[in-house]
Amino acid sequence: GRHEFPFSFQLPQEPLVTSFTGKYGSIQYYVKAILERPAAPEQSVQTELQVISHIDVSSPALLTPVLRSQEKMVGCWFFTSGPVSLSAKIERKGYCNGEAIPIYAEIENCSSRLIVPKAAIFQTQTYLASGKTKTFRQMVANVRGNHIASGSTDTWNGKTLKIPPVSPSILDCCIIRVEYSLAVYIHIPGAKKLMIEMPLVIGTIPCIGFSSRNSSITSQFSMDMSWLALTMPEHPEAPPNYADVVSEEEFSRHVPAYPPPIDCEEQLCCPVFAYIQEFRFQPPPLYSEV
Repeated sequence: GRHEFPFSFQLPQEPLVTSFTGKYGSIQYYVKAILERPAAPEQSVQTELQVISHIDVSSPALLTPVLRSQEKMVGCWFFTSGPVSLSAKIERKGYCNGEAIPIYAEIENCSSRLIVPKAAIFQTQTYLASGKTKTFRQMVANVRGNHIASGSTDTWNGKTLKIPPVSPSILDCCIIRVEYSLAVYIHIPGAKKLMIEMPLVIGTIPCIGFSSRNSSITSQFSMDMSWLALTMPEHPEAPPNYADVVSEEEFSRHVPAYPPPIDCEEQLCCPVFAYIQEFRFQPPPLYSEV
């Protein structure tokens, strides 16, 4: 017949490496069940188990801002056209999937060429086995800025780059490492690009400090807007009567009591503006009618 046997296992107390499948290797966990039968070969079945080693980006080491700057002289020998300087900063080092990284950068183009600033998130996979190292690097997200003409500057005041769904950083494994970096670079035609690279850590537990700060700003904004509800009446009042605004004397001065009849042939020859003046001071419809 059919029999069911519940099994349970306690994961080890020491932190396990996050499950990962990369270009040249993987870290996998699975549960295997074996059925032993007398006088018959045993049967087995297995299923994969996903393990995540949590990284809290609220730790002080990951809340420190990162700032880099670099300058490059465009041209060579006697044909130098001028330097291109770049400074970039991010507010913190640790982020989670789905978060948008605000980038602050200053670019100065003193060269004679048209340059383009860009930013990208790179994932670097490092494999270690038998004393050898193999590395694979790929771009997972990027954003592009506006062209900067010769003699001009540009500033990024929090240009955002969203983190796509990627594997968390793996930093404590002896065979596989997964690291991330944010690169801000400038494409210079006819020259090697100027690049600044800042380390990133993709965690699993979001930063509470920043989310609470955002919520406090939102609540403060809602409190500041509360005065609007107090000043608006529940039911709007009707507008004043036309007679209260325009006196009878003024009304009779602009609109004749008995306008003369107009012949049809005359009407075709008269300008339209003459008839518009006639209805200029006509009273609006009553509030109850509308």
